[in-house]
Amino acid sequence: MNYRMLGSTGLECSTIGLGTVKLGRMAGLKYAAAGAGRLPTDEEALGLLQTAADAGVNLIDTSPAYGVSEERLGMLLSRVRRTDGRGWLIVTKAGEAFEAAANGGAGESTYDFSPRALAASVERSLVRLRVEAVECVLLHFSGKTDEVAVLREGAAMGALAELRAAGKVRAIGASTSTTEGGLLAIEMEADVVMVTINQRESTGIAVAAAAETERRGVLVKKALGGGHFDAREAVVMVASRPGVSSVVIGTTNPAHLLEVVPA
Repeated sequence: MNYRMLGSTGLECSTIGLGTVKLGRMAGLKYAAAGAGRLPTDEEALGLLQTAADAGVNLIDTSPAYGVSEERLGMLLSRVRRTDGRGWLIVTKAGEAFEAAANGGAGESTYDFSPRALAASVERSLVRLRVEAVECVLLHFSGKTDEVAVLREGAAMGALAELRAAGKVRAIGASTSTTEGGLLAIEMEADVVMVTINQRESTGIAVAAAAETERRGVLVKKALGGGHFDAREAVVMVASRPGVSSVVIGTTNPAHLLEVVPA
């Protein structure tokens, strides 16, 4: 595994990161493979995490919007054996939360980027992850919120900065869905931005270039386009972009993860 610095945070991350939305929720997600509509068992999830560790992956991406992902990581990561001397670099988010429906329905996400809600969200994440501090927290913009308006208002990023100053968070930033939002997050001194870059969507390319100039970390989501692109080719294309720190691959299949690691 190759490692890159996450901007100027002092954190070193694996070039491939593991996205864990499918460890925590299935409702409302699209899948390329038929029959992928159940959460993995604890033993299956542990096997995935152990495969990631053995391959040198140290960056784990999660969120309160990923259902029970944070709780499961908090329970399972202590059972994973690492032999490379590295710790886990956990990236979580705040601003969006997901609640499963009691009757087995689709459930729904709620959005709140007020300072009080963001602080409470991070505190809950620390409890779920069973840690005293987390390496990175991002504002979770998923296209359902006017991210530019939230960022320009200033209170949301300011709230994360206060948590960083308090030692609860080491790095802060935003997971964005637009070029304008990503560039604005960098302008507002986000340590890290998460953007989309793949063979169809290029909204994150300009953001990654600006981040490299400003020495900010860049995480890339949706690089495989939901499984529609050749995995190795897609990873090579995205990881070779200037400024990219890590490409986050969301999967519950250890073989899929190992397919992209050599790339």
